[in-house]
Amino acid sequence: MELASYSPLRRASPSVVFTSTRITGRLPAIGSGKTVSNCLGPTITGKINCRVTLRRSTALLNGLRSKKFRSFRCLSALTPELRTTLDKVVASQKVLLFMKGTAEFPQCGFSSTVVQILKSLNVPFETIDVLENEILRQGLKEYSNWPTFPQLYIDGEFFGGCDITAEAYKSGQLQELLEKALCS
Repeated sequence: MELASYSPLRRASPSVVFTSTRITGRLPAIGSGKTVSNCLGPTITGKINCRVTLRRSTALLNGLRSKKFRSFRCLSALTPELRTTLDKVVASQKVLLFMKGTAEFPQCGFSSTVVQILKSLNVPFETIDVLENEILRQGLKEYSNWPTFPQLYIDGEFFGGCDITAEAYKSGQLQELLEKALCS
């Protein structure tokens, strides 16, 4: 199912279809009886028509169940395709907020705080809900080298999360930066 909330991503990469899959619980026990978190959940795979979809890589997960696999490393979520798409999306927006939820319905207090700050400054901004796509959420953490959300991008550059945005707002630095970005 294609996600409507990814319109900035779709505009930047029309050949990519953004879908979501929810995987709940934990993966089956591997080797010593321990469970592993679902870091390998969705994967990006190519289709014949060059559209990209997300799907669960069950063959890989089945291979991990054998006794010869005692440990493994999580694969990087930031594929070259996702990096290119994120580069385009971030560059296409003056102010972009990757957040949990939407501007109308934030799903965490930190995201809500940044939305309130931006709204109080009457700044036009786009939002992308990272809760709808695990690959996007994990890839963004690598892309920005920032482990949490929300993530604010101003004029194509990563600015920071909630605390940095709130501090910059209180000091007046955020207003100055936004004025420069919106005038350029």
